[in-house]
Amino acid sequence: MNKTAPDNRTVSEITALLNYGTWRFQKNWKPLEIVDAKDCHFTDASGKKYLDFSSQLMRVTLGHKNRAVMKAIEEQARTLPYIAPGFATAVRAELSSLLLEVLPKGLEKFFFATSGTEANEAAFKIARMFTGRTKIIARYRSYHGSTMGSIAATGDPRRWAMEPAGKIPGVIFAPEVHCYKCPLNHHYPECEIACVEYIDHMIRNEGDVAAVIVEPVVGTNGVLIPPKEYMPRLRQICDEHKILLIADEVMSGWGRTGKWFAVDHWDVRPDILTTAKGITTAYMPLGLCATTKQIGDYFDDHYFAHGHTYEAHPLTLAPAVAAIREYRRLNLIERSAEMAPYMGERLLELKAKHPSVGDVRGIGLFWAVDLVKNQKTKEPFNSYADKVNGAPLLVDKIAAEMMKNGVFIQAWVSHFVIAPPLIITEGEIDTGVRAMDAALSIADEALTN
Repeated sequence: MNKTAPDNRTVSEITALLNYGTWRFQKNWKPLEIVDAKDCHFTDASGKKYLDFSSQLMRVTLGHKNRAVMKAIEEQARTLPYIAPGFATAVRAELSSLLLEVLPKGLEKFFFATSGTEANEAAFKIARMFTGRTKIIARYRSYHGSTMGSIAATGDPRRWAMEPAGKIPGVIFAPEVHCYKCPLNHHYPECEIACVEYIDHMIRNEGDVAAVIVEPVVGTNGVLIPPKEYMPRLRQICDEHKILLIADEVMSGWGRTGKWFAVDHWDVRPDILTTAKGITTAYMPLGLCATTKQIGDYFDDHYFAHGHTYEAHPLTLAPAVAAIREYRRLNLIERSAEMAPYMGERLLELKAKHPSVGDVRGIGLFWAVDLVKNQKTKEPFNSYADKVNGAPLLVDKIAAEMMKNGVFIQAWVSHFVIAPPLIITEGEIDTGVRAMDAALSIADEALTN
């Protein structure tokens, strides 16, 4: 039963009345009260269980209630719950040493924040201080955070509401890499990766560029996987122009793509890597901005103008140590890659069956299903403008139907992101796909209206 306050309002009602619901109109918001979670499921106040097919916001990578991670938090709370970031702690040293083992080689200096947003803010400031230049090149179909700097570098419509204030001078946008629906109307491989060559063109014609930031595999905006030539060529372009490459691995890191980090698929070493989410499997808020030693050495004799109260908070670091050990103990990086064919096979069955499914793409346990009005024209059911204007979205109707059938999935504008905990079983994948199969009848029916 829903718990009630002294005035008989439910937990859900109090939450909606007194809290902001993010990225939404507030009217008619009725958040579901959740009381428990375990492994790949969570439970609402009525006792109903849901398969977490997107691991909340693509972040509960180890699943809910991993005992080793919870124990690490408990032990750290008893040992040293907080100390200012100007001090050294054993857990900070331990995590830093572990990171040298799992991060792409060459990343050897770390700034610990409390979110991916803050990690990206740190990356922008570091890039500008180190290079002495200003401009950041980001891409459309991207999301880098919600603070003023990170939202300015975000390509999707969450940026629109903040403009012009949100458009901090110095951020410019390049085309995304999206072979299913190329923004340049090209076709791979005949295109010779025109989307990355356009970034070279931008740098040559802009000047004052400090860095390029990309999600190596784009997350919320559709799990966009670049061709094999893209990331190596981008690394080459950045080297030629002596600018920094920032890899935003907030969502694609920690085994999500079948490697520790997505850049590992192409053996590309960024100058700065940002991450969060799976670093603690979301049990504590931790973000990481990792840089090369060369960048770190620069600040030996130059003022490092960044920091905040909760930087390197001991309670956030301890679960990261435990999480890394759990990824290794359970062989979850390898398991993510091994489960990919099965997930892909099951999702492709949906494309073959439902005319409303335009594309299925994925890597590791990171997948997207695009909905379209027409498989040939690839016209989506909804647009970014629909999202920000509050128009009803077809994907939300389908997600709601799946929830009725006990499966939670992340929907965004006109696609779904499937990113379950890395511990998911084939049987649980079958459960999620069956729920999507049934709910996609809503989209198929919309084709005839």
